[in-house]
Amino acid sequence: MYKKIVTLSLAVSMLAACTTVPITGRRTISLVSEAELQAMSYQAYDQFLKENKLSRSAQESAMVKRVGQRIQSAVERYMAQNNMSDRLQGYQWEFNLIEDEQVNAWAMSGGKTVVYTGLLPIAKNETGLAVVMGHEIAHAIAQHGNERASQQMLQQFGGSTLSALAGTNPGAAQSIAMAAYGVGSQVGLLKFGRNQETEADKLGLIFMAMAGYDPQAAIPFWERMEAASGGQAPPEFLSTHPGAATRQSDLRKFMPEALTYYKK
Repeated sequence: MYKKIVTLSLAVSMLAACTTVPITGRRTISLVSEAELQAMSYQAYDQFLKENKLSRSAQESAMVKRVGQRIQSAVERYMAQNNMSDRLQGYQWEFNLIEDEQVNAWAMSGGKTVVYTGLLPIAKNETGLAVVMGHEIAHAIAQHGNERASQQMLQQFGGSTLSALAGTNPGAAQSIAMAAYGVGSQVGLLKFGRNQETEADKLGLIFMAMAGYDPQAAIPFWERMEAASGGQAPPEFLSTHPGAATRQSDLRKFMPEALTYYKK
């Protein structure tokens, strides 16, 4: 009987801890407080900026900030229109270009976003940059880092919340929170699952379209990303992304909806 009560209590807790991803409506587990993740991400972001060099190009840096701010505005507008503005509570948006040859970009919980200069030749222009920034910001909006940390909590600690775990095992709690965004090792090299990547593709298309960028630019952009591997192992950025054929098929499937948000 005791086991049944515990199992029922855990099931109720899991149901209460569910959240819904904007646009796709997918239900996910959320055992980790976004406020806790945001606090961690802000600390990690500040440390990252201290340890890495900002781009010396004022023009390229301005482009990154411009694209980021336009997507930020689109996200805030979408969330307000759908009574979900509370999901942006605590956000402190920031967009920076880092002098680094890596083909990479990432966004943390709370809107802290980085683009590496190595990505710009593949982006080619502002619209190409909007594809990847929309995608990365979509990961944050969909709370994929939270989902990943919650899954780890469920596997290792039976569904305990991060705050509860912090009271009994603060070291483990900090480790899980930091792992959600790669904090403490390779910040931003996120190992999201393929379903999460596909979800970020869809949300990213809509956010860039609402920001005034043609979402149809996404297909050639991802083709260029695949080509950048030169037949070798794909860039870290693509390591867990869907295959090229699958991604193109999904993007074409998502495109009609995305285009309804696009106003030239």
